[in-house]
Amino acid sequence: MSFLSSLFGSKPSSDQIKVLSPADFKQAIQSIDKKKQLIDVRTASEFQGGHIKGAVNIDFFNSAKFVESLQKYDKDKAIYLYCRSGNRSGNAARKLENLGFKEIYDLRGGYMSWH
Repeated sequence: MSFLSSLFGSKPSSDQIKVLSPADFKQAIQSIDKKKQLIDVRTASEFQGGHIKGAVNIDFFNSAKFVESLQKYDKDKAIYLYCRSGNRSGNAARKLENLGFKEIYDLRGGYMSWH
């Protein structure tokens, strides 16, 4: 990890979590199969205001339901996360890592950076 990335926190905390630029994220989710694990961790009202096609909404702020909902996902397959600006999905990524997910991708800048 470089000195600057350690200062500004641009590097995720582990090898399991990778933060992707909007272009890389878009390319990654287009190239995966129909059963992609694409999770929008925003609230239901945020999700209804617009979301990435194919995403499933699991509200990170509803902690018990968030963990329960994730039990349906394959921990050995790549999972893609995003929120509004990148903060919640970063926290969600660490939670997924603690739950045993092996390959986690987070959208840098969140949904705001998507367009």
